Amino acid sequence: MSSGPSEVASDDRLWAALANAVTPVAPLIILLLEDKRDRPFIKAHNVQALIYGLALNVVGVVTSGVLVGLCLWPLGIALQLYWAYQAYQGKLVTIPIITDFVKNRGWA
Repeated sequence: MSSGPSEVASDDRLWAALANAVTPVAPLIILLLEDKRDRPFIKAHNVQALIYGLALNVVGVVTSGVLVGLCLWPLGIALQLYWAYQAYQGKLVTIPIITDFVKNRGWA
């Protein structure tokens, strides 16, 4: 499911991209900004980016020093940068498992 770039305000695309690129810090900041957190496009990206960022950091800590962790962490960073690019293009990003989890709870 995606929205065209012309349908989403450029400010919303920028905040959604930041949520994905600078997770989990940017999503936490967005949650504090009343005028941003309830905008549909930003909200769709924000919560799933927050959960992804927290999960990536937990996996990074648990597997630190292990070869698997050294391989997975850079891949995780590359994925979040790709999702940030997609968000900036005005597309709704689907993160496996996390997107369904967020939608089923009504968080986005």
